[in-house]
Amino acid sequence: MTDPSNSTASAEHRAFDKLLAERFSCRGYRPDPVPRATIEEILRLAQRTASWCNSQPWQTIVASAAATEGLRKALTTLPADAPTGFDIAPPVDYRGVYQDRRRACGFQLYDSVGIAHGDRVASGRQARENFAFFGAPHVAIVTTEAVLGAYAVLDCGAYVHNFMIAARSLGVASIAQAALAMRSAFLREWFEIPADRHVVCGISFGFEDPAHPANGFRTPRADVADAVRWID
Repeated sequence: MTDPSNSTASAEHRAFDKLLAERFSCRGYRPDPVPRATIEEILRLAQRTASWCNSQPWQTIVASAAATEGLRKALTTLPADAPTGFDIAPPVDYRGVYQDRRRACGFQLYDSVGIAHGDRVASGRQARENFAFFGAPHVAIVTTEAVLGAYAVLDCGAYVHNFMIAARSLGVASIAQAALAMRSAFLREWFEIPADRHVVCGISFGFEDPAHPANGFRTPRADVADAVRWID
């Protein structure tokens, strides 16, 4: 196995390690649209994602800058009583270390944008930024064939990851957003998504604004020893 600290590590390994280290959930974007050719290359690379029985269950709707702006206005002006609901059940609960990690991420975000702990009004306002795509010029909606079940959702997760890594390799920032799936009924009507497909998540993407305070933190990762059990 290659030791990443060894100077003889392959160029491919070093490049991959760099991309993983540089990718982050971007919550502040410049308004400049991403060139269509760049988006097409991101999609081409993501399409190489492995899947169960090569089913490739993902279908992706990609909005241009103009289409994204229209959707942003529609989502952010929905009435308070507009229906919400996921096609795919969200987590029932976050417990133990999972709750700790979730809270740590939230506190890092709130600290970065100056939200005091316990300020529900400000934290609610920040949460609503999900539906404004954090100012990103583009959004993609990922769907899956409903009858393919949980493993198709797993395949879509791999696709979303590869989309974001491909984007990073081309200088494009992104954030995967399960929050958008909360508006699955609205998205289904807006994009004419067939009833036999489930909305998995959204991906907002564009060129990051390095001056935006929400881009000033990085979430930590658990040590390998905390996630792996060896059997010899």
